[in-house]
Amino acid sequence: MADAHRREWGLVLAATVRVTRDLDLAEECVQDAYARALSSWAEAGVPARPAAWLTTAARNRALDLLRRDALFRRAMPELVMDEASGPDEPPDGEIPDDRLRLICTCCHPALGREAQVALTLRLLCGLSTAEVARAFLVSESTMAARLTRAKKKIAAARIPYRVPSADELPARISAVAEVVHLLFTTGHTAPAGAELVRRDLVERAIDLARMLRMLLPDSADVAGLLALLLLTDARRETRVDAAGRLLRLEDQDRSRWDGAAIAEGAQLVREALRHRPPSRYALQAAIAAVHAEAPSWEQTDWDEVVALYGVLGQVWPSPVVALNRAVAVGFARGPAAGLDALDALGAEPQLAGYGYLAAARAEFLQRLGRDREAAAAFGEALHLTTNDVEREFLTGRLRALGRGESA
Repeated sequence: MADAHRREWGLVLAATVRVTRDLDLAEECVQDAYARALSSWAEAGVPARPAAWLTTAARNRALDLLRRDALFRRAMPELVMDEASGPDEPPDGEIPDDRLRLICTCCHPALGREAQVALTLRLLCGLSTAEVARAFLVSESTMAARLTRAKKKIAAARIPYRVPSADELPARISAVAEVVHLLFTTGHTAPAGAELVRRDLVERAIDLARMLRMLLPDSADVAGLLALLLLTDARRETRVDAAGRLLRLEDQDRSRWDGAAIAEGAQLVREALRHRPPSRYALQAAIAAVHAEAPSWEQTDWDEVVALYGVLGQVWPSPVVALNRAVAVGFARGPAAGLDALDALGAEPQLAGYGYLAAARAEFLQRLGRDREAAAAFGEALHLTTNDVEREFLTGRLRALGRGESA
């Protein structure tokens, strides 16, 4: 059931919205379908097509409520569907995926950018409010309030449930791409849980990026986004060892990286970089390509990585970009330079609860032989980390420090 929830939530919710035209009612019906599945599947077994079973149950529940309580006329203004579209079949030429329709609904220009992205991650991707809050580096209560306001705005603005037409889509592509990227990022390193990677989210993000590529084949943003996802995911199978323990980039077996994904991603990077100025995704993908194409960790062109992060910081100013550049500085110019760059970010409020800052400081402190300070920094990172695989890695580094072992 947990696997069905992770994999199918967004698809089931998006299909149910087609019936209810109301986000809150759709969520209620989907939750009810999952509750019914708990008892039904325990007796009869998991069906061959769990998503179809859940969608049917949720939609039937929705139709029941709409008929019984005469809500249909009152619900219609909440989320208006294109009159030319039937309830089940997309119009000719439209991508037949309810999830993409729901992304485009949530990413309507009537909503603010952060609300667009946060609402889509919560509704479509099935992320908890806490997980969405972590992606934005804000508190859970702050994010809960933003999500509530966004859903109310969708109802008030009568935002249609459809993929925009070809002339409307470019205005929304930036927000849609950001959603897909955050979805991938959340799956690439799960915020919490027993596994490092949530494959369902990673694969969903790549599928959605490919759909966007079909819709907008000439978009440099989309080319860069798909390149970034492919190049980053190419390392998936080598990020943990046979026992499920985290492996740093320098310790991974590069012969096992996905060569086809790297080749496709590299070609897309070249295409995306021809556009001027380059998009944030093209620059991020270029950084990923430097790592993917380096024959070994030692042969990584860290000066190029530092330079690319410098340009990225101008195009897309972000505390996380600054953090990543500081780490690259440490590998390009030595741990002392990296530590100085990291310490300059210590007053950045958005990084106060970000475990990777403390972990990066710990790595450089250990390389400088400042083991006591490194242990304190590893302890801080451990306190701020909720993914079990990452916690085990940090715990191991702390133990190694206690035994006097080198990095």
